[in-house]
Formats: sequence, structure tokens, C-alpha cells
Amino acid sequence: MMRIDAHQHFWNYDPYEHNWMTDEMHSIKKNFLPEGLNPLLQQFGISGTFLVQVSQSYVETGKLLTIAENNDFVKGVVGWVDLLDKNIHDVLDHYKKYARLKGFRHILQTEEPDFMLQKKFLNGISALKGYDFTYDILIYPKHLESAVRMVEKFPEQRFVVDHIAKPDIKNKKLTDWRNGIQLLASFPNVYCKISGMVTEADWHDWEKEDFIIYLDEVINSFGIGRVMFGSDWPMCLVAASYGEVLNIVSEYFASFSQEEQELFFSRNAMHFYGLQ
Repeated sequence: MMRIDAHQHFWNYDPYEHNWMTDEMHSIKKNFLPEGLNPLLQQFGISGTFLVQVSQSYVETGKLLTIAENNDFVKGVVGWVDLLDKNIHDVLDHYKKYARLKGFRHILQTEEPDFMLQKKFLNGISALKGYDFTYDILIYPKHLESAVRMVEKFPEQRFVVDHIAKPDIKNKKLTDWRNGIQLLASFPNVYCKISGMVTEADWHDWEKEDFIIYLDEVINSFGIGRVMFGSDWPMCLVAASYGEVLNIVSEYFASFSQEEQELFFSRNAMHFYGLQ
């Protein structure tokens, strides 16, 4: 069975650029580049990845595209673009020439919920479909209501929710997140990455059982046809190894049919990002 990692990162660590890394994150305050990930992909039978931005700069997007061009396992890049730019079409015209650039993301989790509902941002989102670009939604549960209002305006735009919208797994909070995720999943053009869960749990004392109620809700809401696996490597390393992250979902989906597992581990991501 082919496996695709739909969400991973690379960076050259810089204290200024990556100032969001707290002292608790000391284990990831270093460089993470293809030579560090490639052995893990081979070890765990991962055929390819989608490389996602962490810095909101055109410089980083350019670096990620260069990495993709030089590493065949990177099947696509989710970069950053200033969606507030009044000349957004000119910017997208420039980026359309990069075949491995599949979509964009903004760090919405650091913004107020209404940020994504402002006219300039919505204008930027409206431009993406004409270039066949996807959009990754990176949010916390408090943003879900606004995310629903944004998504409902663009029924033809492909959206994917990163990290199951980052519920508070550590404190086992469920209700508000569940209500929001059900509403967001009601739109058939919205997918969900089952990723980033370990970093929302107790980093030093999580158990596989902690994730089951969240996994159940995501599958019940999105179905098996709109979910995909993401490691969130190397961010996951603050709480778990690549193998541990993979094992959580491998065990959960072990009772699913072969076809359903293939959808989750590869085919949904390939379809969403336009590789089949």
C-alpha cells in the first residue's frame, strides 16, 4: 500500500524567524532538511510528502520550491502568499509556473477569528480557484465559526483543515470543537488532515487512547473519502517520533478495509492536491 505524508516541514533554524518556538521546544530548535527526513520515509515506507510552509514570507516559499525541485519525494509544496495583496492575481500568475506548488496557507491560528472574514482576505481566497490552488486552514477551535463562514462563500474552492483544527486533547475538551468540525465537514469541498494531534496532547504523558474520540469524530464527520495522513514532522518531535505518530493512525485504521486505508494514506491527498 502506498503511503503519502500530506504534511511535513523543513527549516533552517533561525531564532528571529522562528521566534514562535518556545523553550519547551528546544528539541526542534535546529535545522531540519531533506537528509534528515529521507531515511525515515524509507524506514516507514512513505512514498512521498507534501511540504508545508512555516514562515510567512516569499523567501521561504522560494526555498521550499527549490527543495522540491531537488528532492523527488516532495510531491508538492503548500507555500505562503499575501492574500491581502491588491495585486494578488499578478502574484498568482507568477507562482502558477511552478508545477510543484499546489496551494497556500496563512498562519490563521495566530490571528483573530475575524481576520479570515475581512474583504481583502476573502478576495485573495476567491482568486485561488482560477489557478487551481488549494488552501490549508490552520486554526484553533475558537476559529471554527469564522472558518465555516469563510468556506461557505467558496463552494468550488478546495480547502483542507490542518491538524483536525487543533482541539485541546491535553485537557480532553471536545464539545465546542466537535460542533465546529461537524459544521465545517458539512461542506463537501473541505478535507481534513489527521495530523498534529500529539502536539495538542500532553507532550510527555500522552496515550494512544487519548486520540480515539477525536479520530472517531473526524471520520464520522468527514467520512473516509476526505481525510489524509500527515506526520507534522519535525514539529511532532516535541511529543513523539515519526514512527509513534504513524503508529497511532496505523492502529486506528487497521480495522478498516484495504481500500479505505489506501484512501486515508495516499489517494485522498493525491486527489486533493491534484496528483491524480
